[in-house]
Amino acid sequence: MHTDIDEVTAGIYRLSTYVEEIDFTFNQYLIDADQPLLFHCGMRALFPVISAAVPQVMPLTRLRWISFGHWEADESGAMNDWLEAASEAQVAVGTMGCMLSVNDLAVRPPKPLEDEERLDLGGKRVRYLATPHVPHGWDAGVLFEETSKTLFCGDLFTRTGRCEAISEDDPIAPALAVEDTFGSTALTPNTAPTIRRLAALKPEMLALMHGSAFRGDCERALLTLADSYEERFKRVR
Repeated sequence: MHTDIDEVTAGIYRLSTYVEEIDFTFNQYLIDADQPLLFHCGMRALFPVISAAVPQVMPLTRLRWISFGHWEADESGAMNDWLEAASEAQVAVGTMGCMLSVNDLAVRPPKPLEDEERLDLGGKRVRYLATPHVPHGWDAGVLFEETSKTLFCGDLFTRTGRCEAISEDDPIAPALAVEDTFGSTALTPNTAPTIRRLAALKPEMLALMHGSAFRGDCERALLTLADSYEERFKRVR
């Protein structure tokens, strides 16, 4: 396996590993700032190839913050590997994630983030938004980088296959096809409103964990996804 690295917008890099056996792409995002942040840790088995790609942008030891959307192997599995490789790094995730998992499992105490809390990285600034059970996980949350208007949206818009770094293709149909197959999204009365809250940010790029970074009408894509899940929720009630 190989990890490709592409600058998808100024100072934000997509580290992408395609696993042919399961036809799935796993992405991490590296924000180059005075205090660099890595979003998604990846699975432990992928840590050697992902960490080997980071020096194309910066020394791995420069990492200051490590974050992820929710507690799951492909998002948090290699958390302690990153903490051991970057001695100055600290995990920064939502307060619920800290309480449920990270306080106990991280080798160093994490920084809990409240809903809407901002983290100034120096040249970049991220805002944490709690999204409980969206798309899944009580501890779920996303990051919004405010200077570039990039939404790190985790498992929202998940698709299969090998994906180019940046795409302007509509992400809705592939995401709904994956949902038809896996049914991974928690359908609750709060699913659609939570996604509409993200749409109100008017992001200019959606940094997908499983797919291309989407550059297009991100607000419309999020609203369409919200409408689709709302309709599915009504059908299963």
